[in-house]
Amino acid sequence: MSKPRVLLLGAPGAGKGTQSSRISDEFGVDHITTGDALRANKGMDISELGFEFDTPGGFMDAGELVPDEVVNEIVVTALGNADGFVLDGYPRNIEQAEFLDERTELDAVIRLAVSEEELVDRLTGRRVCPECGETYHVEFDQPEESGVCDECGADLTQREDDTEETVRERLRVFAENTEPVIDHYAGTDAYAEIDGEGTPDEVWEDVRGAIEQRA
Repeated sequence: MSKPRVLLLGAPGAGKGTQSSRISDEFGVDHITTGDALRANKGMDISELGFEFDTPGGFMDAGELVPDEVVNEIVVTALGNADGFVLDGYPRNIEQAEFLDERTELDAVIRLAVSEEELVDRLTGRRVCPECGETYHVEFDQPEESGVCDECGADLTQREDDTEETVRERLRVFAENTEPVIDHYAGTDAYAEIDGEGTPDEVWEDVRGAIEQRA
């Protein structure tokens, strides 16, 4: 089997990061995320696109959203340098999906389906260490001592964007922008919907099987 080209779709908290890492390890492909691609190409010359900044880093340093046209070029560059890949976090809207379709053929499009209430539970229960960055969960991945980081002993905190109000707004924005992307791929031979509410191992078995059937 040649190295697969996989797109992984799912809302925040659906488990894309966990499953992407497993796909990368199992099939020997690059794990490409929008954030990583942007950081790796901050100095890319985009002057010919006619924006106010000549590099993606200009937008990032100014705290502005990087325009779709710039993100598109960076992601396509990353895909072109990869021998197989799992793409995580892109495309975020239908325009990006159509751009992607014109430049690469996907072997598998895997959607991790998780209910909103489960996503809220996962995200609001997350706790992070402000000192070393370790992440825990009040139900699924508890530290040995409640509220204290196993690695460095610092008190764990909840991120501002993990409060219920903020999480529900993030999920609303995701549905508004990205559900059309799911509709775009649903019904194609590459598409598979996986129940993302099982254990990571259970979800992985379904994800791996779906890729092996399609690649």
